[in-house]
Amino acid sequence: MRGEFIKKECQGENWERIITRIWPNIKYLDAIVTGAMAQYIPTLDYYSGGLPLACTMYPSSECYLGLNLKPICKPFEVSYTILPKMGYFEFLQHDPVNPVQLSRDSPPRLVDLTDVELDREYELVITTYAGLCRYRVGDILRVTGFHNSALHFKFIKRKNVLLSIDSDKIDESELQKAIDNISVLLSEFNTCVVEYTSYANTKTIPGHYVIYLELLVKDRDNLPTHQVMDNCCLIMEESMNSVYRQDEWQTNPSDHLKLG
Repeated sequence: MRGEFIKKECQGENWERIITRIWPNIKYLDAIVTGAMAQYIPTLDYYSGGLPLACTMYPSSECYLGLNLKPICKPFEVSYTILPKMGYFEFLQHDPVNPVQLSRDSPPRLVDLTDVELDREYELVITTYAGLCRYRVGDILRVTGFHNSALHFKFIKRKNVLLSIDSDKIDESELQKAIDNISVLLSEFNTCVVEYTSYANTKTIPGHYVIYLELLVKDRDNLPTHQVMDNCCLIMEESMNSVYRQDEWQTNPSDHLKLG
């Protein structure tokens, strides 16, 4: 009986609020919605009918790193409290303008838990009970405060996840910001971005970025027009950093970014 009900629901064309239809007593969704995972928030809201999103912990394959002490807060407010007994945590200062030059002759200066500075960004370095020694996880964190003496931090992005053609470099957080900005325009047409991916096409001259969008259109009678999608391109380009925009206008702007 239950199986037939679920089968019938999943065979239907309308999946809006399908989670609450299948599990009517559900109170919240436990999901990671920080960093690149923020792109899935509209999809989760669509399927769940806007249930609260509880982002409870900050795990990695190396060890558990932190807990969210306010799990039902808004996704953009999520901060984690470090779990100091899960390993030994050190921090490498992150400055994208003046990156740290690493070599055997010039080892990096690592900062421990007690010496981090508020509002600064750091790359996480861990030593674990399983045997990892000063392993660079690759996550960039920003210090947001303290719970008693325990560190609060916000996950910003993964390190070295970027698009690059010439001197410009677009990282994960910048691309997510651009997607968030076009989502505002698309929402006027009852449309949201379900998924996206990207790559740098260097086979043409000049090279350009290609962004593939998967859109969820809720009103077929009010589809985004070609002009709207062109405006999305402009909004995305305006969301990028100054180096990107400088390179863009030195070439043909219409050739620099394409949506598919």
